[in-house]
Amino acid sequence: MGYVRLAVLAAVAAHASAYSAVAPRSAMRRSRVATPVQRVPQTACTVLMATKTGVKAFVVGVAADSGCGKSTFMRRLTNIFGGKSALLDIGRETNTLVSDKTTVICLDDYHLYDRKGRSANKITALHKDCQKWDLMAEQVAAIKAGNSVMKPIYNHITGELDAPEEIVPTDIVIFEGLHPMLDDKVRSMLDLSIYLDISDEVKFAWKIQRDMQERGHSLESIKASIEGRKPDFDAFVAPQRANADIVIEVLPTQLVNDAEGKFLRVRFIQKAGLDLIKAPFLFDEGSTIEWTPCGKKLTCAYPGIKFRYGTEMYMGSEVTVLEMDGRFDKLDELIYVESALTNTGAKFYGELTQQILKNKDAVGSDNGTGFFQTLCSFKIREAYEKATGKTVDASAAA
Repeated sequence: MGYVRLAVLAAVAAHASAYSAVAPRSAMRRSRVATPVQRVPQTACTVLMATKTGVKAFVVGVAADSGCGKSTFMRRLTNIFGGKSALLDIGRETNTLVSDKTTVICLDDYHLYDRKGRSANKITALHKDCQKWDLMAEQVAAIKAGNSVMKPIYNHITGELDAPEEIVPTDIVIFEGLHPMLDDKVRSMLDLSIYLDISDEVKFAWKIQRDMQERGHSLESIKASIEGRKPDFDAFVAPQRANADIVIEVLPTQLVNDAEGKFLRVRFIQKAGLDLIKAPFLFDEGSTIEWTPCGKKLTCAYPGIKFRYGTEMYMGSEVTVLEMDGRFDKLDELIYVESALTNTGAKFYGELTQQILKNKDAVGSDNGTGFFQTLCSFKIREAYEKATGKTVDASAAA
């Protein structure tokens, strides 16, 4: 990928916080007291099955590269199902996020090698040979069937493989990380699959914000990191887009020449003909529409906002696409946009706007990333209800 001049990169970094991914996991955990733990040998693939819980989990896979907003998305998603989300309390480092109905499992926990092992074997965490595929498949199957498991832990702070933790299935279990759809056995067990697709230009700006400003990395080291990861990303992560039911694609704006990266164009791409969820549409289903909202009903500064809707072919599949380019100034005016959408999965008129307002301080709430992450959360709820026959109480949403 080409890189813009250093002067422009400084400007990108200054503005990247407006839409960058949530603070890194390490920032959320460093306040914890470190606890000595038993280290697990890298070759260990033991599964310790506990008693059956009776909860057969609805299983979702969310794929994306690191630093692409998965953590922010997970918090929006868990809020939709009610209750506060928090890291699983095991008294030491964990990557597992839980709420009353949801469990979010980080697939980094199934790394075959720790940080030193990857270095010694000259392999990246993105490579297919750096994952414990059999253990991953076995534990996904167990959780889906309602059994608890002893899941390994990859410690993002130390880079080591820590002692396992017990995972007890909840109603919804999300496996998020680099490869939820790469392995055939794991992919076949997913009830719904989602891919967060961040363009190289946007990803670079986000990594500048996270790694340069927050972690003190140099520009050269960031470039080297991206270039070093790209071959394995292209080979083992990006191809999963073809298997995803929903793709949220984040691109640079087309509204204005935006060298500073202030604005984003975001596309919500859903495969046609899915059994569990209906495709959302703007105004008229099946039409091709471009819409610039009325400036008197939706306040937005230059260069404004534009929406698009239509059908197309995407990686060999027929899809419907909703697109938003630009950002909102007043989030409470989103009700105007929501009124133009059908099949959002909302339980009542205004719920989409309500959820955006509840998370107004979250990264991306003023642009298409937050808007479509919330829409995607509704689609997961819709799929869960149809698959299980259960009903989620919208009033319980956090």
